[in-house]
Amino acid sequence: MQTKIQPRARVEDSYLPDSLHPVIKQLYAARGVQSANELNNSAATLLDFKLFKDISVACEILASALNAQQRILIVGDFDADGATSTAVLMQGLPEFGFANVDYLVPDRFSLGYGLSPALAEQIVQLGPDLVITVDNGISCIAGIEIVKAAGIAVIVTDHHLQGEQLPNADAIINPNRHDCEFPSKSIAGVGVAFYLLIALRHHLRATSYFQSTQRQEPNLASLLDIVALGTVADVVALDANNRTLVFQGLARIKNGQTRPGIKALIEVSNRNMNRLTASDFGFSLAPRLNAAGRLDDMSLGIACLLAKDEYQARRIANELDSLNHERREIEQGMQQEAQAVLERLSYKTQTIPTAVCLFQDDWHQGVIGILAGRLKEKYHRPAVIFAQGDEGQIKGSCRSIEGIHMRDLLERINTQSPGLILKFGGHAMAAGLSIHEAQFAEFKVAFETEVEKQLTEELKQSVLLTDGALPSECFNMEFANQLQAAGPWGQQFPEPIFSERFELVQQRLVAEKHLKLVLKHPTGKLVDAIAFNVDLRAWPNMSAQFAEVAYQLDINEFRGKFSLQLIVREIQAVKE
Repeated sequence: MQTKIQPRARVEDSYLPDSLHPVIKQLYAARGVQSANELNNSAATLLDFKLFKDISVACEILASALNAQQRILIVGDFDADGATSTAVLMQGLPEFGFANVDYLVPDRFSLGYGLSPALAEQIVQLGPDLVITVDNGISCIAGIEIVKAAGIAVIVTDHHLQGEQLPNADAIINPNRHDCEFPSKSIAGVGVAFYLLIALRHHLRATSYFQSTQRQEPNLASLLDIVALGTVADVVALDANNRTLVFQGLARIKNGQTRPGIKALIEVSNRNMNRLTASDFGFSLAPRLNAAGRLDDMSLGIACLLAKDEYQARRIANELDSLNHERREIEQGMQQEAQAVLERLSYKTQTIPTAVCLFQDDWHQGVIGILAGRLKEKYHRPAVIFAQGDEGQIKGSCRSIEGIHMRDLLERINTQSPGLILKFGGHAMAAGLSIHEAQFAEFKVAFETEVEKQLTEELKQSVLLTDGALPSECFNMEFANQLQAAGPWGQQFPEPIFSERFELVQQRLVAEKHLKLVLKHPTGKLVDAIAFNVDLRAWPNMSAQFAEVAYQLDINEFRGKFSLQLIVREIQAVKE
């Protein structure tokens, strides 16, 4: 379906500093920046850890564990947020003097997400004194009960939405528990883990631990490269606090203050460490880290982050890169199969589906989330894709569009049809669930019916909001650098996209799916542009002389030379 290119309405921005470039000032105002304070990305502006419910309780538990040198087990998750959260505690806790710290990540395919009852049984066999969950735990009621019954203390650190019941943990640190006052509800799991370490340092400082043991206080800023990567990778909203975490992490990396694992991921991704951006985290580093959890074992990704030397880090990063290539091949095959199914069901451009709900027993469980996202983008409809699970169950991954809250939608189905969904969890834009394979058809009807209730005509239209035409004096490398420095840009703080009419000077396909262009700006200036994964049914279009183009102003680096380039987000042929 064709996306509507729609410039944002101009908003009041006089309250922001006049020292800002007028275009950047408007960009900030349009993204909801309320004051100049929100643009201060110094570490001193980070929100106070004391606003987290239970964080002082968790620190007392950790202090006792430290004094007794108890065995601590970190229970992570198999995505990039879970991997970075695990790495933050695995790196951070020993800096305080913890000598017995290990981690466990559930196998995606046999155990599923979080501290499940099956994983809990394994944990009881291992016999730690204290379990700390990262990026999971808030919905792991049964698993935590098993661990607690064995006499093991549990600290939950998570950021997922709370259900009707809280787990029976000794401390639950989660901004999205109903009684937590921490303002940044969109902080990632890795951010919550990082805040626990900040709080612990404060607690131990107040009890004179560092003085009495003559141990140097940990420099927790050294963990910000991992925190930044995990925050962007989990696609959480970049509110002011998250922007500061990402900004600080990027600054350290650009200054060469990063660990071998992240340096190796940058190298294998062919990124420039000195010019790294938040989008590089999201589109280059995170997919390689995630590939371990999707196809193999996320312990490989964690090992990369924890690698102590560059040789080991490069070896693991190359393994992750190979897994990512394999993931892409699997994904492309699944996408072709899904497309064929949708076309057989008459899901064509004339009859766009209400919702996409598909299951195929040979689809790869680790890639269904990506496929759901691709189909959501293509059709601009909520999508859920299922793959084979165990014991007659199938596992689904959901992606949604703006205006339809996926987790709430699943909760309504669960309320209306008790027992249809075996378990579920997630956020507004992404969620996961399990159902019985025999009930797929029933769930499909329930899902489509619930989406149809909420899918207004306005929500059906795919709209690309842009920042309008870029003033001609800004169409240069200097302003492109200013835009990059004005970030970090990301989820719910989108990278600036401009739109205007260009004359099409040259068009050609590269790598059989990308459209390379030479465009003539209204000022007469020629500029290179590229549209990735273009619709081959529409482009190249040699009969088109002009096009409405929505683009990002970018700097292309080739063999050490830099040039202005447009990254095309949407291109539509227009008449002169």
